[in-house]
Amino acid sequence: MSIDPSPPTTVRDTATTGADVDQADTAARNKLVIGLLLVSAFVVILNETIMGVALPSLTRDLDITVTAGQWLTTGFMLTMAVVIPITGFLLQRFNTRPVFITAMSLFSLGTAISAIAPGFGVLLLGRVVQASGTAIMMPLLMTTVLTLVPPATRGRTMGNISIVISVAPAIGPTISGVILSVLEWRFMFILVLPIALAALALGAARVKNVTTPKKVPLDVTSVILSAFAFGGIVFGLSSIGEGAEAAVPAWVPLAVGVVALAAFVLRQRSLQRRDRALLDLRTFSSRTFTISASVLGVGMIALFGTLIVLPIYLQNVHGLDPLATGLLLLPGGLVQGLLSPVVGRLFDRYGPTVLLVPGTTLVSAVLWFMSTVSESTPIPMVLGAHVALSIGLAFMFTPLFTSGLGSLPSNLYSHGSAIVGTVQQLAGAAGTAVFVTVMTLAATAAASQSGAGAAATGAGVRAAFLVGAIISVFAVVGSFFVRRPPVVEGAEPVVAH
Repeated sequence: MSIDPSPPTTVRDTATTGADVDQADTAARNKLVIGLLLVSAFVVILNETIMGVALPSLTRDLDITVTAGQWLTTGFMLTMAVVIPITGFLLQRFNTRPVFITAMSLFSLGTAISAIAPGFGVLLLGRVVQASGTAIMMPLLMTTVLTLVPPATRGRTMGNISIVISVAPAIGPTISGVILSVLEWRFMFILVLPIALAALALGAARVKNVTTPKKVPLDVTSVILSAFAFGGIVFGLSSIGEGAEAAVPAWVPLAVGVVALAAFVLRQRSLQRRDRALLDLRTFSSRTFTISASVLGVGMIALFGTLIVLPIYLQNVHGLDPLATGLLLLPGGLVQGLLSPVVGRLFDRYGPTVLLVPGTTLVSAVLWFMSTVSESTPIPMVLGAHVALSIGLAFMFTPLFTSGLGSLPSNLYSHGSAIVGTVQQLAGAAGTAVFVTVMTLAATAAASQSGAGAAATGAGVRAAFLVGAIISVFAVVGSFFVRRPPVVEGAEPVVAH
């Protein structure tokens, strides 16, 4: 008679096996939710910078001025700046799935409106509706990741978010340049629409609710102050970039924005004592969050400033066409995308300092180099500098997102995500305004001495990058003070339901 050597199955063994299966199912659901949000966020963020290269075609086909055409980008940024601060409330008040469906529905509707727009007014409306959905997606993605992913492995997931936030805007001009080389401008929206609808349908079917909503009152006064504050500042900064062609002097919306911002801050400080703030400013009581947000702002100034000035340098000084310019900037975006997940894994293992210090130093070094470019600078050297800048930014963004947001208590995740999104918009507008204004002033001064042309434009570009290089020094200093958030022992990811 043979004896079975295996021990009998106990109730505890069965319970353990069941728990393991449940944990595996939860991990698979969480991975699917985050994956869907990442793809959707990449599609919507891509549209923020896709219009720049299309401006000549739009002004010709719609019979509008360049200043009017620029509103297709300015209006998008303005809407983002107004809506993002409200997302802290939305993510607390509503479940993940309905917020996702709302965001992608708005984006898809805006894309459809833009694709069939008969004129400029309808196209601008489509861009505003698009931006409303885009503004909700990034805070939703960040809050979901912070909720689902344990701190010990959060870096690699934040690395994927860095691809969305930094690479999508960087390759937007390249993609639009390729499309416009063979098709008309409407196809920038026609080709995106089926992707957006597919993401909406798949997300509606598969995205699970991962947060527990609570009844938070909406303070209408805060919403109004927020719109005037962040909208006024972004509009003012954009007006600086437009110079004499601006509809109103830049100082007017800037002054309104600053005054409204002061009133907004005072009201939030009062409301947060009762947990009723639209944007809870207690996030800034975390030193790591405050420093990370500040360094992130400098990184966004460098990114968006370069995105606007480098194409001008390549086209007006070196004579490249828009498609060649877009293709030249593509390697940097691809390198940044490939590095971001790697940087995330390095963060999980080594922490932020060993990544941030070399990253900010490299960004600063490239900006100092770009402050010396001229008509005789070889194109391959400019390409190498842009790739190096992208590598530096890749080493910056993931540690900053992970350390800054991870240093907050869970009840402030949604507010922290909204603040980070607001910082991105303000810094992006500031980077564009500062670089363009300095470039214009320096180029005008050079033209008055030696005449307009490539040399004068080159002088303006050098001055713009010099200012960017000086600003970047603050990021280098700040990088030494960002710390890894403490890992809470026994923390488990949240179960999707």
